Amino acid sequence: MEKTYWHSVVLEKDYCNGCTHCLDRCPTQAIRIVDHKAKIIESRCIDCGECLKVCPYHAKGALVSNLEIIKKFKYTVALPAISFYGQFPIEYDMNTVYNALLELGFDEVYDLAHAAELLSVYENRILDKAHLNKPMISTYCPVITRLIQIRFPALIDHIIKLEAPMEIAARAIKKRLLSEGHEYDDIGIIYITPCPAKVTSIKNPIGLSKSFIDEAISTEEIYYKIMKIIDKVEPRKQLQTATGKGIGWARVGGQSYAMEIEDYIAVDGIEEVIKVLESMELGKLESLDFFEGYACINGCVGGPLNVENTFIGKNRIRKLTNLYGMNEPINIDIELTPENMEWDLPIKPMPIFKLDKDFKKALEKMSQIEELTQKLPGVNCGACGAPTCRVLAEDIVNGFAKFEDCIFMKKDKDKGGQGHVG
Repeated sequence: MEKTYWHSVVLEKDYCNGCTHCLDRCPTQAIRIVDHKAKIIESRCIDCGECLKVCPYHAKGALVSNLEIIKKFKYTVALPAISFYGQFPIEYDMNTVYNALLELGFDEVYDLAHAAELLSVYENRILDKAHLNKPMISTYCPVITRLIQIRFPALIDHIIKLEAPMEIAARAIKKRLLSEGHEYDDIGIIYITPCPAKVTSIKNPIGLSKSFIDEAISTEEIYYKIMKIIDKVEPRKQLQTATGKGIGWARVGGQSYAMEIEDYIAVDGIEEVIKVLESMELGKLESLDFFEGYACINGCVGGPLNVENTFIGKNRIRKLTNLYGMNEPINIDIELTPENMEWDLPIKPMPIFKLDKDFKKALEKMSQIEELTQKLPGVNCGACGAPTCRVLAEDIVNGFAKFEDCIFMKKDKDKGGQGHVG
């Protein structure tokens, strides 16, 4: 039986008025407008959050837990996303911010930027291995990994089989706490997330049989709770441990810079990422060493569950990268082995754009789609509920829509025409 894929992006139909903002922005054509309401096709959704950003009626949301979830566990560890650094004004020391998380009820806080710099060291070590397919593709943004699974399956072998910093940290923390005598079910590792895709990657991990993270809370919720108490917090522990190399991962290009790679491309914005992946698929970038792609503008500081403007956040990350130093020594406190840093499962293609399992039938459907596309007006107005005329043609061939759903075709038919607009 096929595994059900859990999604963090959800639709609140009561708030949806059937506008086409989300329809136009979805990079995988996962949204249709049916009966004046948006509908998300789950098999196509990559939880990128583009619909969250553009919906003027707040009809799209993300499934995240709230702070009350920490009561479920006897011992909780907060994993603030690296982009957390960019959310607070520079005058607030990050060590004070992290200590505020202790005041909110967490027992421990781990600086994820430190896990990122450890991963940078490990990545740099394996980069020169001759058997790796180049360009290697970063897995830091789960949206891009999932995008490749469903839209660019030919590039799967280029994906670097390494876990994200949050999973590396969570794995190490759980091992340590278990060795200290904590019971497995008593430990709650809580990720403070800038985007819904990270939540999905916890529920449906790629390359892992099970995530080491237990729950996720949005940056937005935690930010406002911290700002209420920050001026009264007196740091009890030194929790900020990362150098500028790890902190820089929060913005586009930071990962490649930390790895000291010269021949790389760092791309932000899902539409631009798709363009580069298309070139890569055609073999135009074979000499490139590394590709770092982000669904959000400016990288993780642009996540839809953040608070601060993405460009202000990027500016802060740049300043903090310099403040904490790019040449400071990195404390290697996790053994840099494949067991600690790499996936334990291969990933498989999820080509949802295949028309049919039977090759002959797929060719027939493709021919029908081309024929219908030629008959449709080609204005891509979205009034039919599909993002483009070609997608409507595909939906018609697959039995999900009718030719008359196109308002131009319906008008022409009502006038006694042949259903073709010249």
